[in-house]
Amino acid sequence: MHLLGSSLLLLVPEYLAFSDSVLWTVRHPKTLYAWNGACIWIPCSYTILGNGHTLDSLTVYHNYKYDSSTKDYKGTILYKNPKAKLFPSQMERVQFLGNDRNNCTLLINPVYVNDSGNLGLRMTSNTDKWLEPITLNVSERALPLLIWPPSEVRELQEVTFTCFLNFTCFAYKIHLQWSLEGRVDTVTSLNVESVSTQSRLTFKAQWIHHGKNLSCQLWDPTEQQVLSEATVQLDVKHPPQKVIAVIQNLAPIREGDRVTLYCTYNSSNPGVTHYNWNILGFRDQRQPAWLMIQKATWNAPPIQCAACNKWCSWSPSVNLDVHYAPKDVRVLISPPTEIHSGHRVLLQCDFSSSRPKEVHYFWKKNGILLKEGRELRFEAITPEDAGSYHCLVNNSVGQTTSPAWALRVLYAPRGLRVSIRPKDGVVEGKTAVLSCEGDANPPIFRYTWFDWNNQDIHHSDPTLKLDPVTVQHSGAYWCQGVNQLGSNRSPPNTLTVYYSSATISRRAAMGVGFFLAVLLLAIWGVKFRQTWKRIRSQQGFQENSNGQSFFVRNIKARRTPQAEGPHSMGCYNPVMEDTVSYAALSFPLSEINRQRLGGARNPEARGLSPNRDDTVTYSVVQRRQVGDYENVTPQVLEDEGIHYSELVHFGAGERPVAQEGVEYVTLKH
Repeated sequence: MHLLGSSLLLLVPEYLAFSDSVLWTVRHPKTLYAWNGACIWIPCSYTILGNGHTLDSLTVYHNYKYDSSTKDYKGTILYKNPKAKLFPSQMERVQFLGNDRNNCTLLINPVYVNDSGNLGLRMTSNTDKWLEPITLNVSERALPLLIWPPSEVRELQEVTFTCFLNFTCFAYKIHLQWSLEGRVDTVTSLNVESVSTQSRLTFKAQWIHHGKNLSCQLWDPTEQQVLSEATVQLDVKHPPQKVIAVIQNLAPIREGDRVTLYCTYNSSNPGVTHYNWNILGFRDQRQPAWLMIQKATWNAPPIQCAACNKWCSWSPSVNLDVHYAPKDVRVLISPPTEIHSGHRVLLQCDFSSSRPKEVHYFWKKNGILLKEGRELRFEAITPEDAGSYHCLVNNSVGQTTSPAWALRVLYAPRGLRVSIRPKDGVVEGKTAVLSCEGDANPPIFRYTWFDWNNQDIHHSDPTLKLDPVTVQHSGAYWCQGVNQLGSNRSPPNTLTVYYSSATISRRAAMGVGFFLAVLLLAIWGVKFRQTWKRIRSQQGFQENSNGQSFFVRNIKARRTPQAEGPHSMGCYNPVMEDTVSYAALSFPLSEINRQRLGGARNPEARGLSPNRDDTVTYSVVQRRQVGDYENVTPQVLEDEGIHYSELVHFGAGERPVAQEGVEYVTLKH
């Protein structure tokens, strides 16, 4: 404390006499604090401005007062030095720790509550006097603590908190302790400027510290008790912590379902102002914290959300775990190269992924369900096994069908046959198409056609076209097919060619003409027969009149008959068709002959009578539908081979000499 002499002169009447001699300068804390039972350390320094003046006496008053009658101060004396330059170190509870030159430090130990008030240090040097006031504040309990926080506490930064106690006394042991771990430094200040004890806690702030209480305690190690405590709530600035994207849907999520997510966090200082979402690789700022996905995809990427204040914090990725039907279903075949009939073949059903993983396999051929199972085995594959195969894989979500796998089986030509169009026969002059049909893989590259005589027709196409077709084309045809694996031939198939209507008309006309000709011949034959009968009757009359007749048949060279059926000459015997008929003609004796034979009694005649045959045998080659005798020369070649008989006069007399080539037949009665 700095006091001017002039002011002291005004305040202290007795100082007026000495105001011109000495100027005092005293320094110490203005107010000292302590509590009952503790001690007070009073740091004090002074300066006496003058010619080498020193402190002669020191008296410490408690709640002093100035007595104007005695011109001095009075009060409770806590300490007094009656002898100049003799300063006892202690007087009861008060101890002088200074000297007579510059130090006026005092110690009051112990201190009590009633020590509170004003202390007065009465200081003299020769005739100069000085009274220095000091305020004591002694409480019943320990002094409260003060915690000084830093201006801002941020996460992951080192910060220092200071616990302040406005007290220190070397004669009294105290300890300041913190409720949070960290580095602690204790600083004691005991000088004329201040008396205090400070504990500094340094630590790295974490977001979990936010909102927690930080306490500093005044610990009495002697009494093993807390004398005082101060608490502050930590305000740690930090981005949102423990950010989580929460799926609101009930599990499981199926492909195509609507999905709702919510972004939540544990702590944020300051509070969250907005949210960001990371979906499909893009960060999208949204407000509020809800995210709606209309249709979940089977391969939905992980999703993140961020809660933001001044900083943004991202959540861990969350997988939607979408359930879906099997994907990328396909058919695997072994061997993968060409498949020949009779080989062993294995078809396997495969897929890339499925959720859930439990699946069932099925096989279809040409759309028809075959069997269940992952594999389809053929120990000896046949052409009938070729076709379009599908593999089906299903799980609890759905079923997926593989693309069609065309199974090709290679084999030599088989089942060859010849088909004919039109199939019911073709009319001459039209077009007949013969097709060589069969089964082969690879396809037949060469065809060969054969006719009913196994003659190569020299036609290499699968279709044989006959245009125009004739009756001569009728017959059996067969074909042969060849591919890279072998050859085979078809059974024969017969082509039937019918006459056209024009041919039929022409032949019908010829038939009608032939019929008319035969009819005319028949009519002519009837007339000829009638004429012959008339001549015959006339011959009978002559025979009866002459009593003798003969028959002459002219023999002519004939060709072998062309037509079938009987040929007749002379009398027609229906029973003897196509043969030579023999007939005996008998003529009755005329009256003249009987008289000649009977009357003359000719021995020759009589001799002949018993042994002589009265009949003549003749032969006739007969034809069907011809009169008894033909006495006309035939006009057509077909008449050859018919024997013609020539009737001459039957009468008495000798037989003329037979001509060459003429056969005579004599008829007698």
